[in-house]
Amino acid sequence: MEPSHPTRSLVEALCSDACAGRRPGTPGGLLARSLVVDALRAAGLDPTEQPAPGCGGANVVATIPGEIDRWVLVGAHYDHLGASGKVIYRGADDNAASVGILVDVARALTARRPDGRGVIFVAFDGEESPYYATGAMGSQQFARTPTVPLDRIDMMVAMELLGHPIGPEVLPDAVRGSVFALGAERSAGTSARVDALASAVDGITIRRCDAEVIPPLSDHLAFWQAGVPFMLLTGTRSSTYHTPWDTPDRLDWGRVGAISRWLEGFVRDQCARPEARVRFLADGQDDRSTLDAMGALLRPLAGDVDLARSALDRIDALQARCDAQGRLQDAERMTLQGLVAAIESALA
Repeated sequence: MEPSHPTRSLVEALCSDACAGRRPGTPGGLLARSLVVDALRAAGLDPTEQPAPGCGGANVVATIPGEIDRWVLVGAHYDHLGASGKVIYRGADDNAASVGILVDVARALTARRPDGRGVIFVAFDGEESPYYATGAMGSQQFARTPTVPLDRIDMMVAMELLGHPIGPEVLPDAVRGSVFALGAERSAGTSARVDALASAVDGITIRRCDAEVIPPLSDHLAFWQAGVPFMLLTGTRSSTYHTPWDTPDRLDWGRVGAISRWLEGFVRDQCARPEARVRFLADGQDDRSTLDAMGALLRPLAGDVDLARSALDRIDALQARCDAQGRLQDAERMTLQGLVAAIESALA
């Protein structure tokens, strides 16, 4: 099932000539921000703008109050790379599709409010170069000047690159329907809750990976640094990543709709958690989860793809090197990171 028509219309508008790549501080970036504001307002919320002076833009923030003064935050950046001359970098997968999911979830949770915690929705500005991994990011600005105290946020979910299936069309659904959840291991009890919901929505499977499997360049970084429980929900970089060909017509709208439904369920689950406060685990590393996810991704390909067979052999060898807590030594972890990068490149 595809997402609602307003959500698809929003994604297409964010990728329009008028938005011109949504670079912060440009007329196109300002138009994109107004589109997000209007979409959240149409979803039944009362969004506000939070200036992000480091990038010359602003975050868009909307809330659904809960029964208690604790919160789940759902975020996705709406900026992209802008334009180079007449060439527009439209950023459909990066990250307009995720903004569409954010608004779709906001609409569903406004129509039927979750139990327990409240929900904060943030469309972040300034995630892309030259701002990523600097204090100029909109998410870093939010962490410095949060709308609620950070110690009252029990889960932050960031979204990236969710509009494309994994790999080319010839691959089996078990591979193409994968969605990766990074960081659940960094808060007490969250991994088990993600695993319980992993196959809750037809068409996608959520596969947990450790947060350190890729560089932390997205909006979850500011919350990780601040000791807030977090999770990055992401796909992989496709062949159109950061090119002018990352356009809405290349998105898988059924996948976008499925992720919206899954995330709605996950947010409801997080809102209703019985803990007074979800505990952040600074040392919660879980390399075994990454190995399990990569193994599940590659096994359907092992009969036909030499790379899959050799990668599975390396995965098995690394599994045997994990300690009782599922952790690898630093050198072995670097090997795993290189292996994941190679798998991503092969599936682009």
